[in-house]
Amino acid sequence: MATMTSLIGLINKIQRACTILGDHGGEGLSLWEALPSVAVVGGQSSGKSSVLESVVGRDFLPRGSGIVTRRPLVLQLHKTEEGQQEYAEFLHAPRKRFTDFAAVRKEISDETDRITGKTKQISNVPIHLSIYSPNVVNLTLIDLPGLTKVAVEGQSETIVEDIENMVRSYVEKPNCIILAISPANQDIATSDAIKLAKEVDPSGERTFGVLTKLDLMDKGTNAADVLEGRQYRLQHPWVGIVNRSQADINKNVDMIVARKKEREYFETSPEYGHLAHKMGSEYLAKLLSQHLEIVIRQKIPSIIALINKTIDELNAELDRIGRPISVDSGAQLYTILEMCRAFDKVFREHLEGGRPGGDRINGVFDHQLPAALKKLPFDRHLTLNNVQRVVTEADGYQPHLIAPEQGYRRLIEGSISYFKGPAEASVDAVHFILKELVRKSISETEELKRFPTLQSDIAASANESLERFRDESRKTVLRLVDMEASYITVEFFRKINDEPNRTGPNAEKEKEKEKRKDKFLDNFSDNHLRKIASNVSSYIQMILDTLKNSIPKAVVYCQVREARRSLLNQFYVQVGKREKEQLSAMLDEDPVLMEKRVQIAKRLELYKQARDDIDAVAWK
Repeated sequence: MATMTSLIGLINKIQRACTILGDHGGEGLSLWEALPSVAVVGGQSSGKSSVLESVVGRDFLPRGSGIVTRRPLVLQLHKTEEGQQEYAEFLHAPRKRFTDFAAVRKEISDETDRITGKTKQISNVPIHLSIYSPNVVNLTLIDLPGLTKVAVEGQSETIVEDIENMVRSYVEKPNCIILAISPANQDIATSDAIKLAKEVDPSGERTFGVLTKLDLMDKGTNAADVLEGRQYRLQHPWVGIVNRSQADINKNVDMIVARKKEREYFETSPEYGHLAHKMGSEYLAKLLSQHLEIVIRQKIPSIIALINKTIDELNAELDRIGRPISVDSGAQLYTILEMCRAFDKVFREHLEGGRPGGDRINGVFDHQLPAALKKLPFDRHLTLNNVQRVVTEADGYQPHLIAPEQGYRRLIEGSISYFKGPAEASVDAVHFILKELVRKSISETEELKRFPTLQSDIAASANESLERFRDESRKTVLRLVDMEASYITVEFFRKINDEPNRTGPNAEKEKEKEKRKDKFLDNFSDNHLRKIASNVSSYIQMILDTLKNSIPKAVVYCQVREARRSLLNQFYVQVGKREKEQLSAMLDEDPVLMEKRVQIAKRLELYKQARDDIDAVAWK
C-alpha cells in the first residue's frame, strides 16, 4: 500500500507541476493527458457535489439551485501524515493556504464569477484546487458541470449542448476514468451520466457507476438490482453512497460523523447489508485509488516513452534557440565568434549557392550592364556636326594634313567617358545585392535570433565593410575606363589606313547618294567625316567588348571576393578589444526568448524529475 500511495501521490505531484507550467494542452498528447485522472459526471441534483465532499471529508463546494458548478474543478487530493493540519491551495493563489473550508467554498464561487461573471453561463477554464489532509487518499478528481436537459432563464439557448461538449472533452480521453453519478430515486435507464459514459466508453473499461440517494427511494423499493449489476452491468462494481441529508447540511454535521452514519446505514440495511463492505464514500475512494494504481502501472511504459520523447524535443528546442550564456568573458567572446561564423556560413551559401541571392549578381553582368551599355548615346556623340566640331577644335589654327589624330583622340576619349556611368551603376547594384544578402543572412541565422544587439552590431560592421569594398570597386572600374582612354591602340588605326577604298558596282551609286545629303563644310567632305565617325565607332566597340569583361572581373574581385573573404575582419578586431561589460551588452537577449528558454528549462526539469521519480517507485 505504501508503494501504491507513493506512486499515486507522485502522479498527483507531476500533474500539479504540469498545470503550473501550462503543460496540459497543445499539439499531440501532453504529459497531463497521458496521466490517468478521474472525471466526475452526473446530471443536476444527482448528488455529485455531495459525493466529492464525502470523498474529501470536508464541506467545501458551493451549493444552490440550478447550475452551481459552472467551471471544471480539478481537485487534487494529497494524503499527509496523521496529525498534520488540513489545508487547501488554489493554483491562482499559490502563496495562500486556506485552513477554513468555508473560505475555500467562497473562493471557488468568487473565482467562478471572475471568469463567467455573476451569471448562469459556463466556462471551460478550470479551477485548480489542491487539498492536503490525512483523511484523504491520493487522487485527482475533476468535477464537471452537471448535465442538464433544458436551459433556464439567464442561460444561453445552447447551454445543454455546451455543457455536454465540455464534459465530453474530458471523458472521451482514453486515460480518463469516468465516475458516473446517478440518483437511485430515478430510473437508471434515464441517467444522463450512464448514457454519456456508454457513448464514449462502450466497453465500460473506464466507467465506475455510483448510485446516490439510496435513503430517499420510495418505501418498499430498493436499488439492489442496480448495485449487484443485474439491471445495468458494468465491468467495475457499482458503489452506493448515502450523502448527508439537507438537515445535516443545515446543522453543519461534520463529514467524519456523516461517514460513520453512512457505514451504519449500510450495515443495518436489510436490502444492502450483504453489500455493506463495498458501499460508501470511503470504499469508493479506496476503490478508485486501487484502480488508479493499476491503470498507472499499465500506462507506465507509454508514460516513460512520452517523457523521453518530450525530453528529446525540449533539448532540441533549447539547442535551436541556444543554451544560457556563461558570464565568463572568454566564453562570451567564443560565443560571439561562433555566432559570426554561423552568420558567415549562411552568407557564403547565398553567394556560392545553396541559398538564393548570389545569382542576382550574375544578373547585373548578364543583363543590367549590357543593357546600359547599349543605351549609351554614341550616335549623338558621332553625328557629322559633332565630329566636325571636335576635329576642328582639335586642329586649332592649323588644319590636319592627312588624318585628324587629335580629333580622333578627343572623339575616342569623349566616347569612352560614357562608360563610367554603367560601370558605377554595376558597382552600386552589386553593393545593394550584397547588403540585402547580409540582411537575409542575419535573419536566417538561427543562432543569432536570440541576440538582437549582436545582430545590429554584425549588420553595422558588415555594411561598413561593404561600403569600403564599394569605394574600392568604384575606383577600380573608373581606373579601367580611364586606362582605355589614356592609351589608344595604334595598330587598330594602321589597319584602317591599309584598307582599300570602297570599289565595285555600287561605288558610284554610293557617291551619288552621299552628294545628295550634305554640303562640304570647311574643306571636309561628308564622306570624310563619316569615315572618322565610323572608325571611332569601330574602336569604341572594341573597347566595349573589353570593358564588358573587365568591369565584372573588377567588381567581383573588389566586392564579392572581399565580402566572401573578409566581411567581418574589422569586426573581429574590434570585438577582441572589448571589455567584459561590452561583450555582455552584445549578448543582451530578446526578453521574450529569454522567458521562452526559462519555460523550456522548467519543463525539461519537470520531465526529467518525473522520469526519475517514476523509475524510483514504479517497480518496487
